[in-house]
Amino acid sequence: MRILRPAEYHRSIFDVDLDKLKARGFRAIMVDLDNTLVKWNHPDPTPALLTWLAQAKEKGFQLCIVSNNQGPRVSLFAEKIGIPFISKATKPRRKGFREGMALLGVTPEQTVVIGDQIFTDVLGGNRSGAYTILVMPIDPKEFVLTRGVRLIERRVLRHLARNGMLPPT
Repeated sequence: MRILRPAEYHRSIFDVDLDKLKARGFRAIMVDLDNTLVKWNHPDPTPALLTWLAQAKEKGFQLCIVSNNQGPRVSLFAEKIGIPFISKATKPRRKGFREGMALLGVTPEQTVVIGDQIFTDVLGGNRSGAYTILVMPIDPKEFVLTRGVRLIERRVLRHLARNGMLPPT
């Protein structure tokens, strides 16, 4: 179960303490797109997201979207917010995370992975040696296959919480 355990758990990216991450020596944030940055399949960044991204950049973080989604969806969104991306990342495989780290010129020890799914973002980030942060999904609407995985994910979250392995939100 440790491989499924996030280092931090928050309601949203807006609750992540960027100053604390910077003080711990992290230089890069790789973030999932759908239901982490914006609602599933939503084409535009919100003003709050743009502010958060600007704050992260101002603090010196390099940013990269790492998504299992197809190229056009990810590339159009990444272009709007001005950060690089890895699409078709095949999370939880390490390949997409490694590509993101290489693109940003960072090591796993310098990297934070933020996402809304245990079996893709947390598992893949942990397997890659990064510091993982789980956030709650923004919206219940999501890809049909993801809905099925969420049932199992809820059981894992309860198990982690019962055993003191889940940081409080």
